[in-house]
Amino acid sequence: MLLQPSLNRKHVDLHIHTVHSDGTSTVREVMDIAYLKGLKAISITDHDCTDAYPLALELGSETGIEVIPGVELSSEIDGTDIHVLGYYIDTENPAFCKKLREMKEARYVRAQKMVQNLNNQGIDLRFDTVLSVAGIGAIGRPHIAAAMLKEELVYSFKEAFDKYIGYGLPAYVEKLKMHPKEVFDLIKNAGGIPVLAHPGVTNVDNRIPEFIKDGLLGIEAYHSEHPASVEKHYIRIAKKYHLVNTGGSDFHSSNHNKSEIGVPCIPYSTVKSLKVKLGIPI
Repeated sequence: MLLQPSLNRKHVDLHIHTVHSDGTSTVREVMDIAYLKGLKAISITDHDCTDAYPLALELGSETGIEVIPGVELSSEIDGTDIHVLGYYIDTENPAFCKKLREMKEARYVRAQKMVQNLNNQGIDLRFDTVLSVAGIGAIGRPHIAAAMLKEELVYSFKEAFDKYIGYGLPAYVEKLKMHPKEVFDLIKNAGGIPVLAHPGVTNVDNRIPEFIKDGLLGIEAYHSEHPASVEKHYIRIAKKYHLVNTGGSDFHSSNHNKSEIGVPCIPYSTVKSLKVKLGIPI
């Protein structure tokens, strides 16, 4: 890697996406940026996928970046999407791998149905274009929106969501439904720690005690969409309920959102708290 790193490594980013899900950066590109920014540790948390981990671990060993196996899984309760981050999972756990395969297949079938719905509305999107845009990634709505843009069927990414594939719109197809407890159990049974992702975005504070009873062990207090007041709020909640406190940029790409790897600045103590919870030597 022909980059000059920051010499003062003390920050981490535990929420990053790559081309293996709905990000636009390769694993190598992510690791290059993390190295350049002098991050001490990262976790690639692709949706329903851990395929980025082996290469990230290899590149991390070359550059001195600690790489934590991670994933982001979706669940739903009473019509509300609940995203859950899993850290220190055993990426080769048979039951975990089987479920990820089921999720990937469900994403493929869902995308097919959404393209068919679009076709039924007179939007002549080809499924092959969606596949080419998704590449190696687990297919999601951002890939469909990008394919629509590529075929000049919409003027913008936003238009695709606002007019066609957003929640409740005619082309929308529901995701594979899992209750949060199912996701917590899946992560814990694979040796990992389930963490509630971007709670300031989903606004489910009233359910946190319920989630804790169901197996939640952590909360993402630091996030690119959490202002300082929100960070402090969730740090207090984490302390109140003895939850692990984590954070990350939720980086996808500069076009998908305005997040940037390494922003906000998240202390390495978040990684230490994960290790303490699992009994991993610090």
